[in-house]
Amino acid sequence: VQLQASGGGRVQTGGSLRLSCAASGRTFSSPSRGWFRQAPGKAREFVAAIDWSGGSTVYADSVKGRFTISRDNHRNTVYLQMNSLIPGDTAVYYCAAGLHTRTDLLAYEYWGQGTQVTVSS
Repeated sequence: VQLQASGGGRVQTGGSLRLSCAASGRTFSSPSRGWFRQAPGKAREFVAAIDWSGGSTVYADSVKGRFTISRDNHRNTVYLQMNSLIPGDTAVYYCAAGLHTRTDLLAYEYWGQGTQVTVSS
């Protein structure tokens, strides 16, 4: 499975961005998708995850009510809509593919290259 993340950029506090993660290859073998992020000097952390059908989602407490994960299986693409952004959201955002919808990064076998999100105050 190959993953290509895009949509990052620089916004001010309170702004919005939508990240996309396009998948190709044997996507059926790793149907769940997750978004993680890594700020400078910090460990990579879970943000959100979604199952194959889109009927089950899970979010980190820090983004609940602000971020929404969704997917379009016809386009093999997963999205992360990020609203009410704050400087603490600044990080490189990575999409990942795995068999199960988990919050643990070790559960994901395939990773995209990351896209930078910068939120200025």
